Amino acid sequence: MDWGEARFRNHALLVVDMQNDFVRVGAPLEVPEARATIAANRRLIDAFRAAGRPVVFTRFLATPEPSLLWNWSPVCAPPVKCCWSGHMRHYPDIDGTRDCAAVIDELAPAPGELVIDKYGYGAFHGTRLAGGLRERGIASLFVTGTVTQICVEETAREAFHEGFLTTIVSDAVSTYLPHLGAATLENFGRKFGWVEASAAVLPRI
Repeated sequence: MDWGEARFRNHALLVVDMQNDFVRVGAPLEVPEARATIAANRRLIDAFRAAGRPVVFTRFLATPEPSLLWNWSPVCAPPVKCCWSGHMRHYPDIDGTRDCAAVIDELAPAPGELVIDKYGYGAFHGTRLAGGLRERGIASLFVTGTVTQICVEETAREAFHEGFLTTIVSDAVSTYLPHLGAATLENFGRKFGWVEASAAVLPRI
């Protein structure tokens, strides 16, 4: 089988953690580069929807009680409460307040689209993602989002181990450490799946 060609059959888009507390200006875990990927993510989302292909979103949620994640991301703890579902926050680049854990307005999930909440880096661990994808007949994933070397990488590697043909879309992911982001994409493309720019993906959706 030509696995490269098979990626464009029974495929879905998986948008990882494009949430207010990562993407918005002044966010507690701000990834400034993420804002530069909004347009590429928007094009991909629109194309997948137009083709009748599933679009799936993930949200990183902080636990309301102390956990290992608090150690590595102390802003998850009170009083900041980064990525606490339902916690409202103001960001200087938009009017009003927003649920800090919500997907940004520009990429908001449509009614009925699958949204996976996770309390860790990988979207498959301890969630219903794998089952939800298989119920929809999905065999291939195109992964976007933030952060490249953390939640994107963890999710994409888990997808490989779950048997999904997995492509990371290089201009639709973002990082705050460019050298680690670049290394992640190179390593993933060598041993786990494919890495392609959206310009190569879009015509084939």
